[in-house]
Amino acid sequence: MVAASSPREPRSDAVRNHQALVRAATAAIHRDGLRVPMATIAADAGLGVGTLYRHFPAREDLLGYLTHASFEQVLANAQAAERNRTTAAEALRQFIEAAISQRNELVLPLHGGPPVTWPRTRVVRDHVHQIIQRIILRGRADGTITRDVTPQDIVVFGAMLAQPQRPDPAWDATCRRLLATYLAGLGADNADG
Repeated sequence: MVAASSPREPRSDAVRNHQALVRAATAAIHRDGLRVPMATIAADAGLGVGTLYRHFPAREDLLGYLTHASFEQVLANAQAAERNRTTAAEALRQFIEAAISQRNELVLPLHGGPPVTWPRTRVVRDHVHQIIQRIILRGRADGTITRDVTPQDIVVFGAMLAQPQRPDPAWDATCRRLLATYLAGLGADNADG
């Protein structure tokens, strides 16, 4: 009897190389922009350019991967926020604070990353917006969101606060104060119509 073959697990050095390339590419894109030379990314990862091209045959493959992985992380953040059974405003705070804390790990269009080109990434992005819409509707029901706001508004505001930059506790504190002010404003009585 022949045992069913299972897909081969990647070698541990290949996994390490992949992770090093992703970290280096993310940092290089934040530092130098989307046109950073592939050789620079490989050097920053401490690897040869051939290793980079074995993992990502073209720049578009690398950028697509980074964007997709970033949207997957944002989706995980949105799902965690939706599971937060406190107020909707608290769920939105959790969602945006996650982006602030992950700012240097994300390569997203609103962070200077490439536009979304992969159809599967568009599906993930749309799922994020659907979750944020459900949180907004929950806020209408619990009274913590009375202002007219869209998922796109929430995402853009979060992206503004979560721009990649060097760690700075004072800036992080400022971002959290701005976030608190924004969320309080979403729940303010709409006296002026």
